[in-house]
Amino acid sequence: MGESVAEATVIKWLKNPGDKVDADEAVMEIATDKVDSDVPSPVAGKLVEQLYKENDVVQVGAVIAVIETGEAEEVTIQPENAVNVDTAASNDNLYHESVPFTAIKDQPEAEPQQANFDDIPGIEQLEQRSVPQAPVFKAEGRFYSPLVRNIAAQEGISTDELDHIPGTGSDGRLTKDDLLNYLQNKTLSVAKVQNAPPAAADFTTPVQVNSSAEAPLPPAVEPQTVKNNDQQPTITPEAQPAVSTPQYAEPVSFEKAATPAAPAETKSERNTPASAPVAASISGTDEIIEMDRMRRLIADHMVMSKQTSPHVTSFVEADVTSLVLWREKVKNSFEKREGEKITFTPIFIEAVVKAIKDFPMINVTVNGTQIIKKAAINISMATALPSGNLIVPVIKKADELNLVGLTKAVNDLAGRARNGKLLPDEVKEGTFTITNVGSFGNVMGTPIINQPQVAILAVGAIKKKPAVIETKEGDVIAIRHMMFLSLSYDHRVVDGALGGSFVRRVADYLEKWDPARDV
Repeated sequence: MGESVAEATVIKWLKNPGDKVDADEAVMEIATDKVDSDVPSPVAGKLVEQLYKENDVVQVGAVIAVIETGEAEEVTIQPENAVNVDTAASNDNLYHESVPFTAIKDQPEAEPQQANFDDIPGIEQLEQRSVPQAPVFKAEGRFYSPLVRNIAAQEGISTDELDHIPGTGSDGRLTKDDLLNYLQNKTLSVAKVQNAPPAAADFTTPVQVNSSAEAPLPPAVEPQTVKNNDQQPTITPEAQPAVSTPQYAEPVSFEKAATPAAPAETKSERNTPASAPVAASISGTDEIIEMDRMRRLIADHMVMSKQTSPHVTSFVEADVTSLVLWREKVKNSFEKREGEKITFTPIFIEAVVKAIKDFPMINVTVNGTQIIKKAAINISMATALPSGNLIVPVIKKADELNLVGLTKAVNDLAGRARNGKLLPDEVKEGTFTITNVGSFGNVMGTPIINQPQVAILAVGAIKKKPAVIETKEGDVIAIRHMMFLSLSYDHRVVDGALGGSFVRRVADYLEKWDPARDV
């Protein structure tokens, strides 16, 4: 994603002009190229004016709403004061501060108003989950506002339980009302389950079992193939069994491995917001699937990068046998001592940092005809999210961290990225990116540059291969741990000699790993 946030999109107004608002009560939903978030009111009062409409793009620092309070002084809330992250229940990934409010204090102070939750938008109750009504959004890695997390903490709701609650906000986001309604339904459901009589077996019509070869088989479900999206196939009314008895059908074919159907929510239901359009079948196996907002932003950013930078990719194969054996030797003692698992990623980052010091012109950005040489070495690491999207947290001043510090930083940022707990400052100001295509079993790749950087390194899977080794006694063939490094770079400012030399230097640092190194 982009290195800085310059604008936000108004997704939804939660309050209308004339509505009373409490301090810290959500007034609107916004979206940036990094995160979605609720924007709370900095003061209690009455919303007088909305200065932007839904879907309008707002520049950072712009005033977006006017709120009346009880005193005669006009106060402009600056971006950095629009939300106090320190008072939030958790350090969520928020951009509240990028959209300020102006508070006009010339009206009598409004009485505090108790929030009314009687008309909360409908969400299926727990006791009704066996009857599919709407897709359930399992938003692994989605973001929660401080208010939602605070309520969840007070009510003892875990993050995993939050992930299972359907959201009515933009792209299935969980709002305060959604959570309060869930808590209310949860209490009612427990009472109903405790008082409910045992359920009777669901047999509406007896079925006689006939073992003869002439016995007719129940109607079969037409096989369907679903490509790449794990969507559950649609069964037409004609294919439904006429009675509530076991039916046998031809297996449904999936291009990806699929699990047997169960009464619980399916994967497609978990990953589809309640407001998202259902994929429409065109001709058997073809479907139209609307991109979600993050996927559209990623797509735009990738196209922009290819249009901005002439990409060139250089490849190097590295023998990392000493490194692999060293890690295998120290990983248990390291975890016991540091409380962290040491992966290959911090080792790769350390090698990249050393190579950047040797070739500082890799650590630059381009501004028109100017080349800006960056003083800090901030390593961005591409992290895949459970939803299938991508986010790139940044290790700031990576050159000032040793291997232990890099390990802790990698594990912390990757974990919080997947749980949606990154802060805005943790996804910007990167100067060089590493992406691990080996985690998907790929041996190499041609990654797209993360603008406005000028280079990105893809590290491939480590594979055992026969290789020729030079010894004092002559050449021998041995089984070695080998991997490919792929460096894509901006040919406007990085020539082949620089790009090729840089990736070769990274490989040298990995190949010459000291097997006796202490950590």
